[in-house]
Amino acid sequence: MSGQGQPSRYTRSFSGMTGALIVTVIAVLAFVAWRGLWRTDVDNEPEAVDWQARVELAQEADLAVVHPRELPAGWTATSTELAAGDDPRWSLGVLTDEGRFVGIRQQDTSVADLVELYVDEDAVAGDDVTVDSDIADTWQTWSDEGGDIGYSTELGDEALLVYGSAPAEDIEAYLGLLTR
Repeated sequence: MSGQGQPSRYTRSFSGMTGALIVTVIAVLAFVAWRGLWRTDVDNEPEAVDWQARVELAQEADLAVVHPRELPAGWTATSTELAAGDDPRWSLGVLTDEGRFVGIRQQDTSVADLVELYVDEDAVAGDDVTVDSDIADTWQTWSDEGGDIGYSTELGDEALLVYGSAPAEDIEAYLGLLTR
């Protein structure tokens, strides 16, 4: 007879479930580690974006966005954001030839708000610097404890912030390439 209604001979316990879970986790971790040992085709190169097409699109929409005339040799544009309407904004993110970040953020807001968002909540205002560019000759500098720096100016009702982790010399050279 089949013995319906009788408990099975297998004893279920919390420690048995825990042991099975541990064995499963170890098996998954071992598989991931083994696969990582034999994997050599990891591509860490950032994907370049067509920032010039976004600038052209902005110009067609009568938006005067700040952008470089050209990127320095070896620099790669990795991100853009363009929004029109009630809250127009523009950003361009690039990596230097040494892999350091430099960003442009142009928006109808205050410089203080941009600095707080993109440099640091506790960013410290530094001296004004003079950099010959089509956008402005005098830029307010900003820095934080982590080594990020920013350069800001106002363009009418809009704030412009050029910021990043790149050395100040690289960012200042980039400021000289900016145009509208």
